Amino acid sequence: MPSNIVLVTGVGGELGGRLLARLGNNPDFERVIGVDTTPPAKAVLQRMGRAEFVRADIRNPLIAKVISTAGVDTVVHASTTCHPAAPGRRTAIKEVNVIGTMRLLAACQRSPKVRKLVVKSSAAVYGASSRSQAVFTEDSELIPASTSGYAKDAVEMEGYVRGLSRRRPDITITMARFTNLIGPEVDTVLSRYFSLPVVPTVLGYDARMQLLHSSDALAVLEQATVEDKPGVFNVGSEGVLTLSQAIRRAGRVELPMPRGVVPSVGRLLRGARLVDFSADQVRLLNFGRVVDTTKLKREFGYTPRWTTREAFDDYVQGRGLRPVVDGPRLAKLAGKVAVAAATGQAGGR
Repeated sequence: MPSNIVLVTGVGGELGGRLLARLGNNPDFERVIGVDTTPPAKAVLQRMGRAEFVRADIRNPLIAKVISTAGVDTVVHASTTCHPAAPGRRTAIKEVNVIGTMRLLAACQRSPKVRKLVVKSSAAVYGASSRSQAVFTEDSELIPASTSGYAKDAVEMEGYVRGLSRRRPDITITMARFTNLIGPEVDTVLSRYFSLPVVPTVLGYDARMQLLHSSDALAVLEQATVEDKPGVFNVGSEGVLTLSQAIRRAGRVELPMPRGVVPSVGRLLRGARLVDFSADQVRLLNFGRVVDTTKLKREFGYTPRWTTREAFDDYVQGRGLRPVVDGPRLAKLAGKVAVAAATGQAGGR
């Protein structure tokens, strides 16, 4: 039975907003509603077709009224995130990831008309460590990299979704575990990290990075909304880049440093409001993470259009990144990083 009335969360973000516009121009849907605490970007508002925007907070129990009053039959939960870029948002994002998901799923459970749920999750649920398996499948154990943080939120959120599937087995549930998103318009930790003129790395480590172009992520969410695709699916591009390869392709300057001083450098970058590194992200940059996408291709029926290398190159070109040359700005930033590294070493003695 096709979807008729769709509700999309997180439309104030890049991916959720683009999905709202795509679905809003699909004549097969009777109604498409986008909810968020902030409106979609101006470009989305101009091309969202018949879609509507409702300012609503999924952390508020009133989200249940929105779903029931509109007669929503399909919910796309796209507001979850494990890769926030800006400092100072951790508490609010955790509330959306955990409390918001709880409220939304409770509303879905109570509404007899809801029959489909599509959830944007993250491959970060597998964690990243020296003991991690080379390639994760959908059946791999979920071990977040730390006992707190956004990856742990994602594991907790998936637990709530499994609980809903037990209580409402009539609801078709699709869970998409995205690898790190990249693209010209994507604003995440990694997109800011690779745009730094001087990129700090951990001495002795060269992690394998598997990325996903935001256009492929959009296509997967759209297909799961239009068609019934029950199950959990790893979603990532073909191929990998090592961290050092990515830095060179972006034309940045790599600055290897001892592992013990990385937290000090992270605090420096966070204080300068350049990029916010969580423990999960530091572990990813140390050990990397690669997922198997066989199930995505065979059962879901989608093969990403962009490889990891192509997706990263599109990000570099779309952002207009140019090779870094020696100059005052480079010298100043390198000096700050060196001072932070020295301070960190002294503090660890």
